[in-house]
Amino acid sequence: MNVLITGASGGIGSVTAARFLSLGFDVYGLDTAPAALTDARYRHTVCDIRKPKALPELPRIHILFNNAGAQNSEDDIGNNLTGAINVTERYAFANPAIKSVLFNASASAISGQEFPLYAAAKAGLIGYMKNAAIRLAKTGATCNAICLGGVYTKLNDPVMNAPGLWERIMAVTPLKKWTSPEEVADWVVFLTVTNRSMSGQALLIDNGEHDLNDAFVWPE
Repeated sequence: MNVLITGASGGIGSVTAARFLSLGFDVYGLDTAPAALTDARYRHTVCDIRKPKALPELPRIHILFNNAGAQNSEDDIGNNLTGAINVTERYAFANPAIKSVLFNASASAISGQEFPLYAAAKAGLIGYMKNAAIRLAKTGATCNAICLGGVYTKLNDPVMNAPGLWERIMAVTPLKKWTSPEEVADWVVFLTVTNRSMSGQALLIDNGEHDLNDAFVWPE
């Protein structure tokens, strides 16, 4: 089966792509950066998913993981919401082969914390996911979102490398840890391959931070 992953060049995207490759899938990656993986079953296209005409011709996609995004960028709406809509409309709809679509949203979509446009874009992603789930249900495809709290990636270096800020984060995180990209890949595979009955859901994966504490820590 063919898997398409956006934001495939680093962090969660590259780890998840490697996981699917290890399971025998053919993987297609889209990113504004060059490929991070070298594998005969991995094909990479450098493109800006905010621009529909930039999206490449691909074979029929069975699994789509909308992972690409940016935090506190010049265009959080475009990077986190518009791009995901463009990719989903292009590769998931009018495609009888599609089996599952998954969006990488954020705990911010539920809590409203972090940066204003980022939180708005991620909340919009959940709304679009539910709309897509309704339309895709006619084909039997599932469509869900993961709402991640802190993940150990370079994007979060500003707080992971600041002892004082990290202590404040752990003080409001009941499980006293963040999530690794490898664990995120476990969730992605489960939700897109194993799961065949849950659709239209946004799963909060944040080590208990939102339900028991509501605090966002970032440098001033």
